[in-house]
Amino acid sequence: MRNNMWRTLTASRPITAAQFSYGRNFGNLARPQLFAWRISRLGPLRASRILSHSARCISSSAEKPSTIDDISQKSAISTEHLPVVSMDERKVSIGWDAQTWSRFHNMWLRDHCRCPHCFHPVTKQRLVNTFEIPTNIAPTRVAAMPDGLEVSWPGIQPHVSLYPWSWLQTNSYDPPMVNKDIKTEKILWGSKIEQSPPTMTYEEVMAEDEGGLFKWLSQIDQFGFCFVSGVPTTPEATEELSQRIGFIRQTQYGLFWDFTSDLAKGDTAYTTMALGAHTDTTYFTDPCGLQLFHLLSHTDGSGGATLLVDGYYVASILKELHPDAYDMLSTIPIPAHAAGEPSAFYRPNPPRGYPVLRRDPSTGELFQVRWNNDDRSVMSHLEPHNVEKWYKAIRAWHQCLTSPDSEYWVQLRPGTAVVVDNQRVLHGRSAFDGKRRMCGAYIGMDEYRSKLTVLREKFAADPMILANDNVPGSGRHIWHRAL
Repeated sequence: MRNNMWRTLTASRPITAAQFSYGRNFGNLARPQLFAWRISRLGPLRASRILSHSARCISSSAEKPSTIDDISQKSAISTEHLPVVSMDERKVSIGWDAQTWSRFHNMWLRDHCRCPHCFHPVTKQRLVNTFEIPTNIAPTRVAAMPDGLEVSWPGIQPHVSLYPWSWLQTNSYDPPMVNKDIKTEKILWGSKIEQSPPTMTYEEVMAEDEGGLFKWLSQIDQFGFCFVSGVPTTPEATEELSQRIGFIRQTQYGLFWDFTSDLAKGDTAYTTMALGAHTDTTYFTDPCGLQLFHLLSHTDGSGGATLLVDGYYVASILKELHPDAYDMLSTIPIPAHAAGEPSAFYRPNPPRGYPVLRRDPSTGELFQVRWNNDDRSVMSHLEPHNVEKWYKAIRAWHQCLTSPDSEYWVQLRPGTAVVVDNQRVLHGRSAFDGKRRMCGAYIGMDEYRSKLTVLREKFAADPMILANDNVPGSGRHIWHRAL
């Protein structure tokens, strides 16, 4: 029997202590789905790390890797332990062990060749002409090599492709084996987050080595928000802090805001009124990604406490307690508008808008919360039998949002900025009096994700990339998961 080192790993990662500490307890029952809804999962790789420059052989089945860290410590395998490969007129099959196989269509494999003739090693753009590949293409030979699957293709000029084993496992689709997207565990939180909120210092974030910047953006990715202390109380320093993440996104409110409660813009944010928990720019087709606030001063008055609510946490509670409401808020779109400025009138495309809870259609995972009842337009598209159900659903959502268990209130002080993921964390404020000066900016979600990905490449290298670091190329690795 073949060595079992390639056996599929299926054990899920345990819930972390941090996830429990901010969770919710119902009658002392440990309910993981209420403590921490794991929005994204990083499944373990299902094979050892393949390093062509190593000759060490793993021969004992008792040494099967069980975690990604274990896998990253393993070396290349000898030819006697290579996966079994076979081919027919339609597919190439790979046997990782006696029970685990992956199948790849011949067309798919040829289309994904990443030799320099088929994939530009510098620009990371495809060069192969997909539409010139014969629909009935079949390899002339397949071979299991220490570095990966070697496939020889027919043609006037025969072509040879090499696919790393770890890349094939990550991108296996028949059956799916590994989540190809690198994601961090989301830490869901309620009001108890006040005991230890994520916080960085201005000096850390602005350090040239970008280590503090990576930690800052990683905290935002996990928690949906993060404070930055020790920020100079000037618009210039705050704008520089914003640009540390990426380009500032200009809207009808300008590029970088520096405003008071003078109603200079047609929005209730420019008043002294209390604002309930909401996300901004629900009237945009693409809502703003990150939002940075910095209170520069507050004189001759009091109030104006900041409210933060984890939309993912609230959604997990809604899903548990009111599954019908969760489904309705995940499917019925809500139109929105921004019409307070005479020179602007914003509505999303399509005009009926998007659901409060947007989920990945392929996985069902929640990836966006967009809710602002103040900006909601007419719900004229509701089916008659859904009208009362819809109002019941948003009432349940509102009750979960405004529960003392969900609300985190904090009094911001000059010198402390806060960044929130506007597509996850809802914000609001209490009413205030006196004169308050606030500044801040929007940063696009794509810019933020791009910066985080680049920093992750620098400070938290993907084991799959390390496993194939002998492949020639310039800049970003050609076998990067996201490519």
